[in-house]
Amino acid sequence: MYKSLIRPVLFRFDPEKIHYFTFSTIRFLNSIPGMPSVLKSMFEVNDPRLEREVFGLKFKNPVGLAAGLDKDAKLYKELGNLGFGFIEIGTLTPKPQDGNPKKRLFRLREDGGLINRMGFNNGGVAEAVERLKKNPKGKGHVLIGGNIGKNKVTPNEDAVSDYEICFDALYDYVDYFVVNVSSPNTPNLRELQDKEPLTQLLQTLQDKNQTKPVQKPILLKIAPDLTDSQLLDIIDIVQTTKIAGVIATNTTISREGLQSENKKETGGLSGKPLTKRSTEVIRFLSEKSNKAFPIIGVGGIHTAEDAIEKLEAGASLIQLYTGFIYEGPGLIKAINKKLLSKK
Repeated sequence: MYKSLIRPVLFRFDPEKIHYFTFSTIRFLNSIPGMPSVLKSMFEVNDPRLEREVFGLKFKNPVGLAAGLDKDAKLYKELGNLGFGFIEIGTLTPKPQDGNPKKRLFRLREDGGLINRMGFNNGGVAEAVERLKKNPKGKGHVLIGGNIGKNKVTPNEDAVSDYEICFDALYDYVDYFVVNVSSPNTPNLRELQDKEPLTQLLQTLQDKNQTKPVQKPILLKIAPDLTDSQLLDIIDIVQTTKIAGVIATNTTISREGLQSENKKETGGLSGKPLTKRSTEVIRFLSEKSNKAFPIIGVGGIHTAEDAIEKLEAGASLIQLYTGFIYEGPGLIKAINKKLLSKK
């Protein structure tokens, strides 16, 4: 029903405006007495065989929501009712920022993709923390990842302090952290993926982590545009700093093979055009590291088969973003059902 009736209507309007409209609709539906239970019954697959224990956390299923959709932790509980095993919020920055000028989000219908140049638009980490306080441990707790970045105005030489601020603010309220240095939409951010600054950044956060009574897993989100040599550096950095794992991958700056009229827009490309490359990166990291650390696979998952492919390439968990927008919440259920059929 989503693809035949709902999506054609939604796709007639500006993508960013529809994003906020959809959020409002999901929030409204979940405010109706009994509706959260109805949504869970429609989309959730509860089976102990789907559970995964990764970097010390227990996931009820391996299908998560990638960062970028619920940047400000406004809808994590409601989205959790659609069958996700975990929700990643952010990217959050120390100070609120508007992001890049609109128009900044573009559909590539013929390619099954999106181009975004949002630019870490968010209300700041303190605002998100106030919402996350409503997610106490225990029954009903939504497993949350906190994706953190730097403000646009912060020079790279001072970037570490921005990540530290976000780490400290979120520590008590998220289950794991993701260090985002791979978005193409903040000027010079990807320079932080170079070996020396990245090692310094991750080691600083790990040192801070070690001072806590309970260490939280820290993951690194990487770009799909890294060369094999750079990916080998990533493996070395992960093993040197002893962070928990890697998220592969963020959006790409490549435009190879695109057919849509919006293909020349600047920004990060996600969706089907990224399917093959993100899987290649997952497989490379898994094989070259001898499966030394967990990988969360994300990028171009539009079918249950896409998800299986990433898990078989070496991912321990997967995340949806563009596939969720194009295929609807039924995709989550389809993936989990497919996983059970292979047991």
